[in-house]
Amino acid sequence: MSKPHHVDANYRFIAAYQEVNARINQRQQALTLYVTLTVSLLAALVALKPGAGTDTLPVEWLVLGFPVASTCLAFLNYKTERAITNLRRFLSQLEQLGNDDHGLPSYNTDPQWAQGANRARRFQDYAAAVLVAGGNAIGLGAVLHIYPQRMASYPLMLWISIAIALVSLLALLWIPKWSYTPQPARHPQ
Repeated sequence: MSKPHHVDANYRFIAAYQEVNARINQRQQALTLYVTLTVSLLAALVALKPGAGTDTLPVEWLVLGFPVASTCLAFLNYKTERAITNLRRFLSQLEQLGNDDHGLPSYNTDPQWAQGANRARRFQDYAAAVLVAGGNAIGLGAVLHIYPQRMASYPLMLWISIAIALVSLLALLWIPKWSYTPQPARHPQ
């Protein structure tokens, strides 16, 4: 009869923290992706500007690229925030194992540490919101400046773009509401 194998809590803790770090890296990569897409869209707008025989290209559809990139950033940030929250709850439970006397500090369980980490991480959310606001303002402003006649012919595309950009900006500002908050200490056996 073979003895059942189990993974020690320390290994689980280390693995979960590695996963948290991977998710934090994903958040940073999402910002890089957003900036790359926004700059690429701006380059395409300038490359297609009138006078180069491109007056008939549907640039009014290209304007949707700015809010679409913003929406993708909001979705990616939401996904990452939820994953980090779930992992930190798991880490909090592991931190409580064998710590009945509270002799060891608990980064994910003690509110002073967990809330401080959340406050520091909010700057990532602020950076994303500033990038989305600026990227959409620059992109939509460029479209209006370079293609005023085309956008006057298709005002609905501009209004749809503005609405989607605003929704994605609000979503980015709302995401911190779903971040990890420490629960009262439970001592699982």
